[in-house]
Amino acid sequence: MEDDDLVRQMASAMLKELGYAVASCKDPGEALRLCRESPRRFDLLLTDVIMPEMNGKELSGRVRELRPGMAVLYMSGYSDDIIAHHGVLEAGVLLLPKP
Repeated sequence: MEDDDLVRQMASAMLKELGYAVASCKDPGEALRLCRESPRRFDLLLTDVIMPEMNGKELSGRVRELRPGMAVLYMSGYSDDIIAHHGVLEAGVLLLPKP
């Protein structure tokens, strides 16, 4: 789940090249719809942390209600300090930095 088109396309292409099956979404509503309606198995939610509609923590909580046990990997272009300061993620959560 990535709201920036270029980053979403690049991440999807890289993951596909590595052999992963990818379903990419441009907004949290689309991601929730996909989790609710798709018969596909999803192993991982890779989500941006700071987004317009809801943050990554909120999205992951709602996704896990629909798909219990799904792993979550957060990514952000913001520094850990900024994200921690805004209380978006708990201490100790690993964050994948975006360029």
